Amino acid sequence: MTRKKPWNRINSPVYSISSAQGTSYNMNICTYATAVSMQPKQFIVAIYEHTKTLELINQSDGMVLQLLAETQYRLIPLLGQKSGKKIDKLARLEKRGLTTDWRGYKILKDALAVMELKIINRYPAADHQLFLCEVAAYKNLNDGEALSLDTLRAKQLIRI
Repeated sequence: MTRKKPWNRINSPVYSISSAQGTSYNMNICTYATAVSMQPKQFIVAIYEHTKTLELINQSDGMVLQLLAETQYRLIPLLGQKSGKKIDKLARLEKRGLTTDWRGYKILKDALAVMELKIINRYPAADHQLFLCEVAAYKNLNDGEALSLDTLRAKQLIRI
């Protein structure tokens, strides 16, 4: 019998959030995102407290949810284990030629797909804030397999 907690048994996709306010940008990792409505298409996204991403999103009306490709697992240390308050993640990504512009946001050009989300409502949730969002636009960028929690576990990038 597995020793994993029930919520750690699920092989969820790994996303990145791209946030923007004026000329300030940030990206982070997000695994707490799920579709909650078919028509109109809506998502709930949970953003960790005390992050630059949350600061930028709280000053705006939207964000971009990027479905990461399995080959992008090497971005996890930068996007998920470093603080945008301490380093300029976008400068590092741009220096490596990994970004492009889409609808006023910086996005990862090797992501599988991107969705522009417009915030409908916000809810406190312990150590996260939840955002109910409507999909305003989307674009499929690349073919391939989605990055998942199982890949991050196999690469020992997360411990759950």
